[in-house]
Amino acid sequence: MNTILSTKDYIVFFVYFIIVASYGLWIYYKKKSASEGAKDYFLAEGSLTWWAIGASLIASNISAEQFIGMSGSGFKMGLAIAAYEWMASITLIVVAIFFMPVYLKNKIFTMPQFLNQRYNGTVAMIMAVFWLMLYIVVNLMSILYLGAVAISGISGLDLTLCIMLLAVFAIIITLGGMKVIGYTDVIQVFFLVLGGLVATYLALNIISDGNGVLAGFTTLHNDAPEHFHMIFKTDNPNYMDLPGISVLIGGMWIANLSYWGCNQYITQRALGASLPTARNGLLFAAFLKLLMPVIVVIPGIAVYYIVNKNLGAIDSSSLLTSTGAQDPNKAYPALLTLLPAGLKGLSFAALTAAIVASLAGKANSIATIFTLDIYQKAINKDASEKNLVNVGKLAVIVSMILGTGLALILGESLMGEGKQGFQYIQEYTGFVSPGIFAMFILGFFWKKTTSNAAMFATIGGFILSVLFKKLPDLMDLSFLSSTGFSVLNPATGIYEIPFIDRMSFVFIICVIFMVIISLIDNKRGIVPKGLEIDTKMFKAHNGFVIGSLLVVMIVVALYSIYW
Repeated sequence: MNTILSTKDYIVFFVYFIIVASYGLWIYYKKKSASEGAKDYFLAEGSLTWWAIGASLIASNISAEQFIGMSGSGFKMGLAIAAYEWMASITLIVVAIFFMPVYLKNKIFTMPQFLNQRYNGTVAMIMAVFWLMLYIVVNLMSILYLGAVAISGISGLDLTLCIMLLAVFAIIITLGGMKVIGYTDVIQVFFLVLGGLVATYLALNIISDGNGVLAGFTTLHNDAPEHFHMIFKTDNPNYMDLPGISVLIGGMWIANLSYWGCNQYITQRALGASLPTARNGLLFAAFLKLLMPVIVVIPGIAVYYIVNKNLGAIDSSSLLTSTGAQDPNKAYPALLTLLPAGLKGLSFAALTAAIVASLAGKANSIATIFTLDIYQKAINKDASEKNLVNVGKLAVIVSMILGTGLALILGESLMGEGKQGFQYIQEYTGFVSPGIFAMFILGFFWKKTTSNAAMFATIGGFILSVLFKKLPDLMDLSFLSSTGFSVLNPATGIYEIPFIDRMSFVFIICVIFMVIISLIDNKRGIVPKGLEIDTKMFKAHNGFVIGSLLVVMIVVALYSIYW
């Protein structure tokens, strides 16, 4: 068994997890109530502070898809992939100002509940099933597989065993409920950030030949300028993944707003809190998001430089696939080989913790949607609070078993052999994001939107996404190349529409048809359900406003520098 870990690393690793597990048990028994209800179990109602909410958001978000997938994308395409992180920081502020007040004012605890309250039970049930499939087929599977790839590469353990161990540990954490997840995530975030910063420091110091981080970054920036462009031109081989200016004004906003504002997995952290607490938590997460590229993107670029300049600190063969191609997903695990004994174990523990935290958050959201929006609504309407909690725990176990099976069967074909795992997640989530976001945004702010219009966005949005994906197989799209809306895909040799642009097109079509359908329904006398919305609730306190402006200014400055 090949491993880069020493005995000291394993000791640090196990001590870390003993501490986290003990803290989780302490939180569980300290805050456990004899009459614990479903909302308390699933949402940790009223018990999470702003810093716990913010930390939990980031810990659940920066899992394998960030540390492994995004570092891999940094290795392949450079700083441009940081657009997901920096634009997310502004997105979190938008969600805090406009989305959270609507959810909390209307006592929304799950996303399907919002759809039921705003539209009808049919729309809510269809979307509940859609979300469950998305979370299991895309998210659980990808996190389990990519996480196991990293752990297997570092520890030398069998890939299949790593997938199973991750699933088991995530189940144990998730069964403690949202309180345990939320508070243990605070520890995870600290060590995630610490481990990432140390790894980045060492990599940049190697690049500068021991002259420090700033010298290393300057060298990296000067000698690999192709990896420091935020906006790609059409002749860039990575344009398919990040299509130029569309990243700033197009589909990237749909992906981010759908993920951070209409996603049970994310909003669940704040739905049980007061509005000021929820907003402060989201703002804290926004500041942490600004830091993420330093931890997950710069390391990938550094590994690219070290390997391709033959500096010798990293064995380039450790990044190769079975066919001899470079595998971007192996960049971050390779970086950990630079760490000294002890720190290597701590970083390994932090990485494992990130994967488990994300799995736990996903599983908890799956359990929440299944229990409160499917089981309670359609299977057992008279279920007791205890019964709902037990069903939720069973849903956690079943979903993790399904995710494990999919990771073992499909993980290699979808995310292995040199493919970018992060891009896989973004593209396939994008099949439902445009319709979901159209349905939510019109449901929020246009009272005339009807349930028939929402049904079109639910089903029609998905069908349109599939059609746009298959369009290159049906017709030659080279005539769109001059507009930048189609580009030659090096992998397939045909002109395709970048998936971020596909999301924009599908979203626009969904909105147009939703407006038309709603106006027709209105003329027929169909009166949509409304929401309690008072414009005063969108007003935020001064501290939040100042913090938000600071975040926006930092993002604008970063784009100005690395345009």
